[in-house]
Amino acid sequence: MTTITSSPTFQERKSALENEHKALLELKNSPVETAGNGIYERYKNPVVTAAHAPLNWRFDFNEKTNPFLQERIGINAAFNAGAMKWNGKYLLAVRVEGIDRKSFFAIAESPNGIDNFKFWDKPCVIPQTADPDTNVYDMRLINHEDGYVYGIFCTERKDPKAPKGDTSSAVANAGIVRSKDLINWERLPDLISNTGQQRNVVLHPKFVNGKYALYTRPQDGFIDVGSGGGIGLGYVEDMKNPVVKDEKIIFGKQYHTIYELKNGLGPAPIKTSKGWLHLAHGVRNTAAGLRYTLYMFMTDLNDISKVTHVPAGHFMGPEGIERVGDVSNVLFSNGWIEDEDGTVYIYYASSDTRMHVAVSTVDKLVDYVINTPADTFISSGSVQTIINQIEKNNAI
Repeated sequence: MTTITSSPTFQERKSALENEHKALLELKNSPVETAGNGIYERYKNPVVTAAHAPLNWRFDFNEKTNPFLQERIGINAAFNAGAMKWNGKYLLAVRVEGIDRKSFFAIAESPNGIDNFKFWDKPCVIPQTADPDTNVYDMRLINHEDGYVYGIFCTERKDPKAPKGDTSSAVANAGIVRSKDLINWERLPDLISNTGQQRNVVLHPKFVNGKYALYTRPQDGFIDVGSGGGIGLGYVEDMKNPVVKDEKIIFGKQYHTIYELKNGLGPAPIKTSKGWLHLAHGVRNTAAGLRYTLYMFMTDLNDISKVTHVPAGHFMGPEGIERVGDVSNVLFSNGWIEDEDGTVYIYYASSDTRMHVAVSTVDKLVDYVINTPADTFISSGSVQTIINQIEKNNAI
């Protein structure tokens, strides 16, 4: 005889959802138990996932209109978050992607930077320009010395020059908003550049000779970098009329490196006594598709266009479950937080799916960037670098 198990009641299902969500939000995080590389500590659990999205964003809790308590608005992923410290809390401006493929921004807040991230009540409302954004993503948060917090993000629209029937060609540009409370956002005009499409644009936190400095990533098309590419630097006189001038590449692409295909800056740089610390992503092609990793470099304190130190290879690559997701084998970061005591919280997304944190310090990162050997760009040079270290250790 077949036993028919009765479905949970509306209230039973609601309680189960709430208990499960509460347990996720309050889950404690801890460092991965390994000696590691001495540069940073990865933490075991993702800090923000699609499941962190508030239940009242996803479910209609009116029993009359949703008697089976079905999810009405699905969330697919939570990734590529900008970050900043705000009123003593650790904030992430998360790229939340719905199952409808549209991304939007929402602020998640933590008391300690490593766990207990909870989204604010509502997603960010981004005012529209005369040409509405089809999709928005990957916001960098910059607390600029002019008194505003800027959000620089990628705005995507269908390419008006696409052939008839082409429903995938797009145009990418840098959208710009600013705020003084992170709730009410003022939309400024999109960035105006003469170097092609723009993605991964980052605002320098200080004025440079009275101007706003922007790190850019010009490219010929939406997907392919073409003759453009590399991390650029240009200047804007007025953010209400954001025309970038004197734009030039300060960190280009290089054959047979982790940034062979394309590269772009992550969050705004951190100022140290030795120079400006930069975190970026590099992309290379493989038989399995594109591989995104993170790398670091330093620029001169007084001339931010001058790259002074570049450690060889990647700073962080995908490991374990980080390799699996909507776009596999990808790490991407556009947010980090330098705390008052020198601790640095590095927020990174894996495989366009979830957010993680790794923790380091300014001193450790400066030591890594300055004292790690540079790339010789040839295999025999890599061998010689290892031999030099062996001989140095033998001499101790």
